[in-house]
Amino acid sequence: MAGMTLPALPEESFRRVLCVVAHPDDMEYGTSAAVARWTARGIEVGYLLLTRGEAGMPNPPEETARLRVAEQRAACDVVGVKQLTVLEHPDGVLVYGLDLRRDICREIRRFKPDVVYGTSFEVETPYGFDQADHRAAGLATLDAIRDAGNRWVFPEQVDDEGLEPHSVRWYLAPGKDATHGVDVTGEPLRRGIASLEAHAAYLAALPDHPAPADLIPQFAALSGKVMGVEHAVLFCAHDLQAPPPLPAEATQD
Repeated sequence: MAGMTLPALPEESFRRVLCVVAHPDDMEYGTSAAVARWTARGIEVGYLLLTRGEAGMPNPPEETARLRVAEQRAACDVVGVKQLTVLEHPDGVLVYGLDLRRDICREIRRFKPDVVYGTSFEVETPYGFDQADHRAAGLATLDAIRDAGNRWVFPEQVDDEGLEPHSVRWYLAPGKDATHGVDVTGEPLRRGIASLEAHAAYLAALPDHPAPADLIPQFAALSGKVMGVEHAVLFCAHDLQAPPPLPAEATQD
């Protein structure tokens, strides 16, 4: 990637984006700035949270869950997200498996996105070892995308719940091997910062946490350099409906 400028995502073709994350606040560490740009362009964005984040603060879990979900709704309002679904898988001990895949598959079939964003399922990230819930959520999301298009996987959703199989076009993920970027310079970045600020009580429980107005622009500026703009959010984008690439030797005479 050295010496290359990453291209923009083909967002002109996006109609509906579903973002699947483990916790309240997971979207707000940069990605929500891209969401702000998308909603401003008329793209419908939905969030699916797999837990209520009840293990993330020293308060009693039910109190924390209510607080964090309310803060997430406020964060959604800032960036124009009207569709927020919050499941009640246990925070901190999210388990990859059929139950998680089934729930994500259901939301894909219900919301019918052409784009799904999921978190990384790698153990190591550029910022250290990733949290276990993030990894479970990322892998389950990747598998649920394929599940959603297969009528014979979780068929009860089709037969009993009236949902139809749905095939997703684009899968987006964070990662060190970014392929595309979204220019969030200006208003999208400001709204992205404000969306993290909406998690005020959660951030107050993290005394060493940097101010969102310092943290988010710093990372967005680093990403912007890769894209050739002032501020950006980077993604690893996969076109799931593109023909598979041929091995290099197959294209040689």
